Amino acid sequence: MSFNLIEFLTSVFDLTAGEYLASVWGNEPWVSVVLDIIGILLVATIPLLLVFVVGWIERKVLARMQDRIGPNRVGGKYGLLQMVADVVKMMTKEMIVPAGADKFAYFLAPSLAVITSALLFAVLPFAPGVIGVDLNVGIFYVLAISSVSVVSILLAGWGSNNKYALLGAFRAVAQLVSYEVPMILSLLVPIILARSMSTVAIVDAQNIPFIIFAPISALIFFISSLAETGRSPFDLLEAESEIVAGFHTEYTGMVFGLFMAAEYMAIMFMCGLFATTYLGGYRLFGLEEIVLANGFALGRGIGVLALVLKSFVIFFFFMWLRGTLPRFRIDQLLNFNWKFMVPLTLVILLSVALLDNLILAYVPGVTEESWSRAVIHLLSNLIIGFAGLEVMRQAARRQRRRHNLRSPILAVAENEGAPVLGAEEAETAHDHHEPVPAH
Repeated sequence: MSFNLIEFLTSVFDLTAGEYLASVWGNEPWVSVVLDIIGILLVATIPLLLVFVVGWIERKVLARMQDRIGPNRVGGKYGLLQMVADVVKMMTKEMIVPAGADKFAYFLAPSLAVITSALLFAVLPFAPGVIGVDLNVGIFYVLAISSVSVVSILLAGWGSNNKYALLGAFRAVAQLVSYEVPMILSLLVPIILARSMSTVAIVDAQNIPFIIFAPISALIFFISSLAETGRSPFDLLEAESEIVAGFHTEYTGMVFGLFMAAEYMAIMFMCGLFATTYLGGYRLFGLEEIVLANGFALGRGIGVLALVLKSFVIFFFFMWLRGTLPRFRIDQLLNFNWKFMVPLTLVILLSVALLDNLILAYVPGVTEESWSRAVIHLLSNLIIGFAGLEVMRQAARRQRRRHNLRSPILAVAENEGAPVLGAEEAETAHDHHEPVPAH
């Protein structure tokens, strides 16, 4: 088969260029190697280029939310080239390496951060048949690669030869390691429902999106994704008011830009992974399977568009929370994870595993694709969620009560109109269980 430019361009638009080139070049051993290299370059380069688009969108959306103009000076009326100008600025800045820094670790850290973020996209299905590699342990691959980001942060803090950077790295690692636990547990829910760890199999199993089965599990995964990517209100990785700028305090120029690019690539992947595991991925009412009479796979383009739109909806919530919520303290962040999210996720995981087996085994007429199965899981999930909220409300009430007893200005909140007591009298009353005379 000879090469035809029109047919090649058509295959590019319907995302079958690899198959077309394989048919033209034949079955030689070098063909698969070249096609794999091209695929790797595409999977690694496209997310890196999308950082420009995502960064610009975030600046404009946050400006709207906060009643600001936003970038509008570079690239015309809408500031379309603002991110390009930022890259040029970072590339032309002087690169300053701290005296006594471990240069190998110092420069390896940002490179490792970008590489791990790019590697994550290898198992993300963009459309039917459009994926870097369909591993039968795709979710396990994601968890393994995302854990390497902890190493890059430690390398950055240690290699900088700066105590603030090292302390920032320790705190960042504590956050990332902590929130990996509920993220892993919440990802086990779609694995159980789909009976597979393959991302493609999880998408194929979602005739009904898994967010309907387990909305609380999806919410926990979303919160964990915020913490894993260091976004508000979990942006303690870059708490400049407390530890200068965290683990990348000593980074300047383009090496700092690599950290920023890695962060945005990780955010894009987490949004895509959420859409894949809970929103049906590229599926859109069967439109992703459309093939025209001339063989043009129109559905693949529709599938990519569906995944991008679903991912953007999740990214909008990322931006919304960044523009509205203040950051947590480190003790609040860790308490919320270990005392609330992890136990809640364990309960949800146990209920989904047991209930799904019982439903399919003992409820007549219920199959893996029936709405009855989804509704039963939904009711169970909501009951557990409301119970968790009640537990959290009671814990918050006890904490407020303890805080009031130790506050310098004590207002008895349980009785409206009660007089304000002094701190010493309140402590005495609390310790001796005696009534305190009002002022």
